[in-house]
Amino acid sequence: MTKPQDKLRGSAAARRAILAGLRFTSLRLRLVLVFGLVALTAAVAASGIAYWLNREAVLTRAQDAALNDFQQEMQNRAGALPMHPTQAELQHTAGQMATSSQHFSVLLIATDENGGTVVGNSDLDTFTLQDVPAALRAAVNKEQRVTSSNKSAYHMYWQRIVDHDTPYLVGGARVIGGGPTGYMLKSLEPEAKDLNSLAWSLGIATGLALIGAALLAQAAATTVLKPVHRLGAAAKRLGEGKLDTRLRVSGTDELAELSRTFNRTAESLEKRVADMSARDEASRRFVADMSHELRTPLTAITAVTEVLEEELDAETGSVDPMIEPAVRLVVSETRRLNDLVENLMEVTRFDAGTARLVLDEVDLADNITACIDARAWLDAVDLDAERGIVARVDPRRLDVILANLIGNALKHGGSPVRVAVRTDDDDVVIEVRDHGPGIPEDVLPHVFDRFYKASASRPRSEGSGLGLSIALENAHIHGGEITAANSPEGGAVFTLRLPRDASTLMDGDDETEDSGTDSSGDGQEGAR
Repeated sequence: MTKPQDKLRGSAAARRAILAGLRFTSLRLRLVLVFGLVALTAAVAASGIAYWLNREAVLTRAQDAALNDFQQEMQNRAGALPMHPTQAELQHTAGQMATSSQHFSVLLIATDENGGTVVGNSDLDTFTLQDVPAALRAAVNKEQRVTSSNKSAYHMYWQRIVDHDTPYLVGGARVIGGGPTGYMLKSLEPEAKDLNSLAWSLGIATGLALIGAALLAQAAATTVLKPVHRLGAAAKRLGEGKLDTRLRVSGTDELAELSRTFNRTAESLEKRVADMSARDEASRRFVADMSHELRTPLTAITAVTEVLEEELDAETGSVDPMIEPAVRLVVSETRRLNDLVENLMEVTRFDAGTARLVLDEVDLADNITACIDARAWLDAVDLDAERGIVARVDPRRLDVILANLIGNALKHGGSPVRVAVRTDDDDVVIEVRDHGPGIPEDVLPHVFDRFYKASASRPRSEGSGLGLSIALENAHIHGGEITAANSPEGGAVFTLRLPRDASTLMDGDDETEDSGTDSSGDGQEGAR
């Protein structure tokens, strides 16, 4: 049955994958969008200008033709009417004027001999005076002063209107010298249809331009992003440690220069890493050689100090009381030096990668009890572990880890030290908690550092400063981890997490490594 945590982890992984996909294509999308917006803006602007220019040209041409024809008809036909025509004369003349090539409707208005208004309409009731805007009628009938620049008291005026979604052109004029007033109405629907066709054509052209811009942007993005993707893949390989990674350089553009810069950087990094590796290897070899060279004289010195210690403990009192403190100092310092050499040899094994696991099935409760009993810590340590919790680990290395953690807690935290064992899925978790003042916050990140001293005023101490570092390396070789923290109730808590079966980490051999050291209890010297 799927756990809620697994579902949450799965959904979070899916979200991360989607975001990673969006990040991967974001630059391509931005390029396509920018190209598309530029193309759309340019196409819309060009289409709008073209439509506006063509619209004005079409309407102006139709308008000028109709108005010129109407003005000509007004002069020739309406101007030939008497000053006070009859309704029949107006009707006949309006019909003749409507036969013009422009096919407009004509409305003539005049006064008869009795002063009454007579109207002549070419299309009967389809075009009446109510169809003419009031402002146009007022402008046509307005008498203007005749001057040197204005030769006529009346002028022709026009206006575009829309009636029932159909555009029309309305024009009006009076006969110069007196006579009827004429109005014309011409439909602009054919021109409107032509303009609609033009608008559709320009819209299709804009769409095609947008599609072309998107294809061009896709091609440009591919051209630009392919070197970027190669650069990203090369950088990833470089980050994975493949320092011989290089890019193929072609061309002289900015991307080519970027590839050259990457190659120069990778070459410089490879050289620096090679130099650092050589120096590191030389340092490790020096420490290893020095440790091995020191073991021989240390063995002789240790034997001598053991004899001196036996003399000190003998009841005969053969050692001069004046030099007894010096002898005891030599004995303790010799032991400390011996422990330091053993620790350095253990560290060099980890650094050289020669440390190996010798696995066995162990009961954790029995292993921890044996570790405590061997160091006479039974009275100072409370063990909370059920028998039957079995793990496949290296017993000697587990003993080194426990000895360092418990010894460190006793030395710096104070008893009682509580050791608790529990299982967590496929892992075993061992917590070592003391009741001391805890670890200062600025020291917590460094408790596993080699030779770290929390106080500069205490550069010398009983331990070598390598215990916790060696414990952490032993946890890592098992595929586990050690963390340090402060308990809310007070005291420090070290948590060891190991897989229940470390055999999956083996390289397929059961090689037995050199004997190590327990370094018990000296890893956090001066840290608390």
